Amino acid sequence: MNIRRIGAATAAVALALGVSACGSDDGGGEDQLKVGIKFDQPGLGLKEGNDYTGLDVDVARYIADKLGTPEDEIEWVQAPSAQRETLLETGQVDMIVATYSITDSRKEKVGFAGPYFIAGQDLLVRSDDDSITGPDSLDGKRLCSVTGSTSAQTVKEQVPGVNLQEFGTYSECVSALVSNAVDALTTDDTILAGYAAQDQYQGQLKVVGEPFSEERYGVGIAKGDTEMCEQINEAIREMISDGSWDTAVEENLGAAGFTPGEGNPPEPEACA
Repeated sequence: MNIRRIGAATAAVALALGVSACGSDDGGGEDQLKVGIKFDQPGLGLKEGNDYTGLDVDVARYIADKLGTPEDEIEWVQAPSAQRETLLETGQVDMIVATYSITDSRKEKVGFAGPYFIAGQDLLVRSDDDSITGPDSLDGKRLCSVTGSTSAQTVKEQVPGVNLQEFGTYSECVSALVSNAVDALTTDDTILAGYAAQDQYQGQLKVVGEPFSEERYGVGIAKGDTEMCEQINEAIREMISDGSWDTAVEENLGAAGFTPGEGNPPEPEACA
């Protein structure tokens, strides 16, 4: 008799806990979608207080909605470039939308859906400077980029005569450009357009518009998750077809006079 009572009590507690867990609406349940983005890139992924803005953020919101996750159930996770693979491999995020270029070496560790945007390395200059039209006009010019970036090294190899100055952040480079301490800044055209579109720089800076590389921004996911890859690709196609992609690009990067380069909007690749 005592054993029956204990068993019944245990079952009741278990049932109560199960019902409580299923009915939880505290925002921390397992239904939450954890999305990695940049927190410090204007126009792409920027966190200001509790607000998240940028092209990557808009793409992530659209995809999440198509996957059945409303915005209030998204958990935004900061995804610095060097930590993106680790965040996916350890399950700390479900997907990453953070100017994440699709490369063969990264595919060895993680999966990709997309691309949702084709970016290219370009140059940011002052609006009144017509002397810089591309890498071939940088000889003797003061070029700024971030320490250790592949963008800086690419230009250095192409233009041995460039005076490369490497700063800690792109924000420092932009400040130096505005104050005439450097002549140009180089990285992905989307990142450059994001800075140029900021209120404090509007009208002062421009993207040259002659990209000299190709960066295919993909949505990073767990390696081997073909089903999720296909669902995300379908969402990207819908975002492009219904006009939401154009709207997101214009609202986030249009203020800099930015026009998406060749290959945009892209067709997502087949999922492996």
